[in-house]
Amino acid sequence: MDIFANRAWLSTEWQPDVRVTIKDGAIFAVDVQATPAAGDIRVDTLLPALANLHSHSFQRAMAGMTEFRAAGQDSFWTWRRLMYQFLDHLTPEKIEAIAGLVFMEMLEAGYASVGEFHYVHHQVGGARYDDPAETTHRIMAAASQSGIGLTHLPVLYTFGGAGQAELGDGQLRFGNSVGEFSAIVEAAKSAATTLFADTVVGIAPHSLRATSPEELAQITAAYGDGPIHIHIAEQPKEVAEIIGWLGARPVEWLLDNQNVTSNWCLIHATHMTGPETAALAKSGAVAGLCPITEANLGDGPFNGPGYLAAGGAFGLGSDSNVRISLTEELRTLEYSQRLRDLQRNVMVKDTGSVGKMLYLGAASGGAQALGRKAGEIKPGYLADLVAIDSQHPYLCSLTPDQIFDGLCFAADDSVISDTWAAGRHMVQGGQHIKRDAIIANYQAAIAQLKTSLTS
Repeated sequence: MDIFANRAWLSTEWQPDVRVTIKDGAIFAVDVQATPAAGDIRVDTLLPALANLHSHSFQRAMAGMTEFRAAGQDSFWTWRRLMYQFLDHLTPEKIEAIAGLVFMEMLEAGYASVGEFHYVHHQVGGARYDDPAETTHRIMAAASQSGIGLTHLPVLYTFGGAGQAELGDGQLRFGNSVGEFSAIVEAAKSAATTLFADTVVGIAPHSLRATSPEELAQITAAYGDGPIHIHIAEQPKEVAEIIGWLGARPVEWLLDNQNVTSNWCLIHATHMTGPETAALAKSGAVAGLCPITEANLGDGPFNGPGYLAAGGAFGLGSDSNVRISLTEELRTLEYSQRLRDLQRNVMVKDTGSVGKMLYLGAASGGAQALGRKAGEIKPGYLADLVAIDSQHPYLCSLTPDQIFDGLCFAADDSVISDTWAAGRHMVQGGQHIKRDAIIANYQAAIAQLKTSLTS
C-alpha cells in the first residue's frame, strides 16, 4: 500500500509531496518531493496518529445518565456508585457491542490504537464465567472487528478500598486473587496470538487502594516486561486514604516502592506535589491524562507546567468515554491549565506552538504507554497514521505552521479523512468502513439494555 500526501509531518518539519510505502503493517519507505503513482491513496495532510492510552469502553453506554444532580454534593464517588449499578445490566454480548462502537468512534476521531483498562471480569454478583477470560475475549473480538490496535490491560482488583477493605457489592465483578488474575493474563496473551500482529497484552493493577503492596510486587515481578498501567492520585480523598494506610502520598509511595520506568503509565496523577511531579517526570514513565473525563468527574487539573518543565512524558485517554474526541481532549488539557493559572498558552516549554507540543507530545507518550513502536512517520515504525483535510473550513485560513494549533483549538474531528492502524485503512472519507454493522450491533444491544434498566 502506498499513500501520497500533499504534505506530511516528518520528525521535525513539514515536507511537501510525501509518498509513504506500507508493508506488513509498518512503514517501509518515506519519500519526499515525490510524484504520485497510479493506485496511490491520495490525502491532503498526513500525521502520525495518536494512541488512546486509557479506556473503560463499557462506560460509553452510560454517557449522559449521570448528569442529574441529586440531593447533596455530587462527586467522583457518587458517580462511581451509579456506575456500579449500571454494571449489573451488562452481559458479555453487550460489552462486546459497546466496545465495538467505542473503538470505531476512536478510529473516526483519529486514534489508531487503544489501551483498554479492563476490569469487568465476572458475572453480576461475582460468579465466574466458565471461561475466566470471557469478557477479555469480547474486547478482543471488538478490536478485531474495528481494526484498532489493541493494548489489552487486564486489571487486578482485589480490595474494596485502602487498607485491604472487603469488596463491595458493586465491585464483585472485578475481584480476583493474584492466581486468578494471572490466569486471565495468560489467556489474554494466548488469544492475542490469533489477532493482529501489533496486539499487546500488559497489566493494570487498578490502584493502590484496590491492591496491596505484596500483590503489586508479585504481579510487577511476573509481568514487568510489558506495559503496566495504574490509576493514581485521581482524587484528594484517595490521597488522604493512602497516606493514612501506607504513610505516603500515592505517587510518592509508588516511586519509592516500585521500579517505575518507561513501561509504566500513571493514569490521572492529578493531585501531586511539586517534588512528586518532578520525580514522576524523571522516572521516564508516562502520565496518562484524560482531560474530558477528569473535567466531567470533577477530578481537577494536572500539574502541566511543572511536569513539562521537568521533561515528563504524557499521553491522552478517553477513560469513561463520555465523549470521544481527539481534538477536544487536546484543547481541554490546555484549557484546564489556563483556567487554573489565569494565563494563555500554558502547555509549552518556553516559546512555540502549543498545538504542536500537545499533539506531538501525546503521539510520543501514547505510543510509549501502549508498547507500540509508533508516533512518528519513519521507516520501521508501525503505520499508525491519520490524514486531515487542511482545506476544511475549520483549517483553510491557516498556514502549514498553524495546522497543529488549528487542529487543537479551532477544529473538531470532522477534519479527519482517513485513519490507518498498523496499515489497516479503517477510516476512509471520514467514516469507518464497517460503520453500519457496528452501529447496528450497538443499537440492538442498547435496546435490550434500556429494557433491562427500566424493568
